[in-house]
Amino acid sequence: MRIHILLGVLFCLPAAAQTPAEKAVLTLEEAVTIALERFPDVAMAEAAADSLKGLIREVRSQALPQISIDANGMRSRDPSFLNSPAFDNFPEELREAIQPVASNMFLYSVNISQPLYTAGKIGTALKLASVESEGAEIDINRTRQDLARDVVRSYYALMWAERYKGVVAETQEQRKLHAEMALTRLKNGVATEVDVLRSQVAVSNGAPELVRADNAIRQTRALLNYLLVRPIDFPTEVVGNFQEKAWDEWDLDALMREASLRRPDLARLRNAERSAELQVDLARAESRMRLETNFSYGISARKPENLLNSLYASWRFDVSFTLPIFDGYRRSGLVYQARANQRAVRLEREKFEQQVRLDLQQGTDDLKAAMETIAAARANIGQAERVLQMMQDNYKYGAATTLDIVDAQTALSEARNNLLRGLHAYTIARANLLWAEGRNPWE
Repeated sequence: MRIHILLGVLFCLPAAAQTPAEKAVLTLEEAVTIALERFPDVAMAEAAADSLKGLIREVRSQALPQISIDANGMRSRDPSFLNSPAFDNFPEELREAIQPVASNMFLYSVNISQPLYTAGKIGTALKLASVESEGAEIDINRTRQDLARDVVRSYYALMWAERYKGVVAETQEQRKLHAEMALTRLKNGVATEVDVLRSQVAVSNGAPELVRADNAIRQTRALLNYLLVRPIDFPTEVVGNFQEKAWDEWDLDALMREASLRRPDLARLRNAERSAELQVDLARAESRMRLETNFSYGISARKPENLLNSLYASWRFDVSFTLPIFDGYRRSGLVYQARANQRAVRLEREKFEQQVRLDLQQGTDDLKAAMETIAAARANIGQAERVLQMMQDNYKYGAATTLDIVDAQTALSEARNNLLRGLHAYTIARANLLWAEGRNPWE
């Protein structure tokens, strides 16, 4: 009995209660995977690709037979014969015998039309639709790569904010310890009230820094949750460390060749050039000779019982030939526009290649600057820690002032912040360089 009750309770639980809870702690790869699965931009790009697949089918239909069934039923009364000018010349008995009456007419037919020759217009349109479909697939890759870069940035931004709060909290704790030491020394008569006030002011000045650090964590977490399509206040946590993997390729030409092969946006512009070339061909095919055939078979009868009688059948087969002689320069205008668009697309591609080269150059420069910042900050931290320890020891024996302690604490905090900024800058610069090269930003 208890087992039955337990099973009943389990089956009656709400669906939400049975759904696995969202994972709070995420690695970078997990965060990127979740964003790619959920963020609407990816689904929108995929929907655009599906739409162009439908366009290909629509264009292909122009080369296939068009088949339709037409049916019509009509009842009418037509007195037009009575209104003829010659009707008055008929004998009177004949005029009285002719009386318009209502009649029925039923009709159904099957119609088939098939283009035979269109001067390459349909074939070119089909190629154009296929090229645009390829471009839509490239747009999906570009959207996914851009989203991955944004997730990497926000992920490491949250990591930086949490580490920064740790540095601020540690510095604030040192200030509090020094304030307690100064108060103790004042009570013992070996420190002045000025030392106590200075140390207390330093503690008070550090409080807003903690507030700003908390705000930075909250804001960066909200941005990451937005990309993960989670509630803004979801307690997402990041794990791991800043990337310090060595970068081996510094040759700008080699990076540019790699980017030319990998970058989706460059591939999209090359795709646009192919599309523009086909647009020119499509414009040239406009207002050219056209050959098509049409066939129709149907039955029309006044009485419904004759609608299956082949005696009332009618059919028609024709081949139509159209050769435009003068179209008011419409075709030449279309060709002119298409060629102008082709030049614009080519120039856009050349301009963007220079922009990519500039991005690669800036990426390598940012990476080098971050490496130098990290090296200098690590050297400074050791020195700053030693200076602070010396000042604290000297202060115990009256050989240093509170101002010396505050200066040493500030120098150590700045050195640690510089290291943290350097690590964050190196990680982001490396991710940006990978993205500019067309690779996964989290590699």
